[in-house]
Amino acid sequence: MRYLTDEELEVASRFLFLSMAMVVIRQDIDHVQIGAFKIKEPYLKLLKTMISEASIERRKIKRLMSQKNMQVVTLNKNDSFSSFLFLCQSREEKRNYFNPVIRKKVVSIVQELMFKALGTNQQEDADAKI
Repeated sequence: MRYLTDEELEVASRFLFLSMAMVVIRQDIDHVQIGAFKIKEPYLKLLKTMISEASIERRKIKRLMSQKNMQVVTLNKNDSFSSFLFLCQSREEKRNYFNPVIRKKVVSIVQELMFKALGTNQQEDADAKI
């Protein structure tokens, strides 16, 4: 049975998957820094811009969640599924996600952040040339 509205569920889910995407990007930054890349700077710049974009969005979502008295709690994880508890104004809803579905959602968010970051970087580069 659904206890949260579609909007509340959408906000909480976005927060959850955006947080996971940020973890992945931070790990990627570590891998690039210690990796055998000949030229690391462009990759690091892109990844750091992605983290910055994600942080700004997550801060806005967190503020909205605070206003609506919302929380997301990790319950358990195994090889196939991860369970989360979504709390909103004394209502709660437990959701189970198939791990490959989580991965697809995180990949989608990482790609979205990459396109935003590339657009930002291209604009900055164009401004610098003028």
